[in-house]
Amino acid sequence: MKAQPKASHFVDGAWLEDRAGAPVEVIYPATGEVIAVVHEATPAVIEAALASSARAQAAWAATRPVDRARILRRAADLIRERNPALARLETLDTGKPLQETLVADWPSGADALEYFAGLAPTVTGETIPLGRDFVYTLREPLGVCVGIGAWNYPSQIACWKSAPALALGNAMVFKPSEVTPLGALQLAEIYIEAGLPPGLFNVVQGRGAVGAALVTDPRVAKVSLTGSVPTGQKVYAAAAAGVRHVTMELGGKSPLIVFDDASVEDAVGAAMLGNFYSAGQVCSNGTRVFVQKGIKDRFLARLAERSARIVLGDPLDEATQMGPLVSAGQLEKVLGYIATGRAEGARLITGGARASLNTGYYVQPTVFADVTDSMTIAREEIFGPVMAVLDFDTEEEVLARANATDFGLAAGVFTADLARAHRVIAGLQAGTCWINAYNLTPVEAPFGGAKRSGVGRENGHAAVEHYSQIKSVYVGMGSVDAPY
Repeated sequence: MKAQPKASHFVDGAWLEDRAGAPVEVIYPATGEVIAVVHEATPAVIEAALASSARAQAAWAATRPVDRARILRRAADLIRERNPALARLETLDTGKPLQETLVADWPSGADALEYFAGLAPTVTGETIPLGRDFVYTLREPLGVCVGIGAWNYPSQIACWKSAPALALGNAMVFKPSEVTPLGALQLAEIYIEAGLPPGLFNVVQGRGAVGAALVTDPRVAKVSLTGSVPTGQKVYAAAAAGVRHVTMELGGKSPLIVFDDASVEDAVGAAMLGNFYSAGQVCSNGTRVFVQKGIKDRFLARLAERSARIVLGDPLDEATQMGPLVSAGQLEKVLGYIATGRAEGARLITGGARASLNTGYYVQPTVFADVTDSMTIAREEIFGPVMAVLDFDTEEEVLARANATDFGLAAGVFTADLARAHRVIAGLQAGTCWINAYNLTPVEAPFGGAKRSGVGRENGHAAVEHYSQIKSVYVGMGSVDAPY
């Protein structure tokens, strides 16, 4: 099973190879098979990417927004036309089942391109009257942007970052995760086919050193990262040295609060989506599930029943509901957390072991109950299919406990009392929240975190603020009144 791209990089409108860069093997997580090899970007590749982006961006900024929009819209249409093949590639790259990638990955990317295509022509300035004189504002692109992707939603992230950047007149150099390097290359080729001028969306491969070279280059105006908190701290510091604009979407340990008047079926379904979708490898997952004691037993019983029916298997089979973890390293990390949960006294409800499949990095959907706030599995981001269920008595108690974390990416509340739902959401320290739903992220809505979970927002109209800047122009309509 092979998925070898035409070359490792896509720069200035064409495929580019430089085998002097260190090789990076692409592993299919369902079998452990090497399906492709790409090479890290050499200094020459990085220079070609940045130079072509800087050159192309000036003309792109002067292009009418509606003309930019038409190109993005054509790219969205091409993605939708090719979704079956793109979804298969995404499955090979990540191990996520086709049941997910056909509906959640590239389709969300196409939605982002379509949304920002529609938004681009509406982004305007304002006029501020001052009596005789007045001020008008212009909203201008930032310049060359760097996007650094994560391995869990590699193609969606490439679209989410590039769509607003391009719509608002910027160029982007995108570095995918070295674990999942394939999808962004396809996006670059689609952009060119849709009519995007060469140089505006370049893809270069590599590990941390390549990212560091990009974010510290003086030609770069903005950095957008999706990744872990430790990586975010490094990138943020490097970008700050050059006073660059930054958007950071980092990790989480998000609370999902279930009150005793909630629909148990709906709450269980949301908890499963918020812990087992993509084998738990979702940054916004509600991995601390607080269940009010009045429905705890019913909730756990139904959760065990439904979790036991999850179909693990070949990700290329559309009947498969959960695939493997992305890598051997991630598998060992998750199994380590499961062992820690047992050792610290959490009660195992279901799962708790490596799945008994012949190959691949599979872990059983795992639920722990009687988890306390001090346990490791309640404090640290696991990024695997491991749910921690905690008890609570009162609204005030659960709100305080839910906020007792350095993270603040997401949160959810299930209750039939909408006044309480809004009250609790208002008190939760999180950037992206749900009421009687979980992990739905339409591109029309801003997405991002609070506290150590990040800064800035992706998607929605809020993204305009993070890929453009305002220029104020004072217009004097009379003679200059100077005291000299």
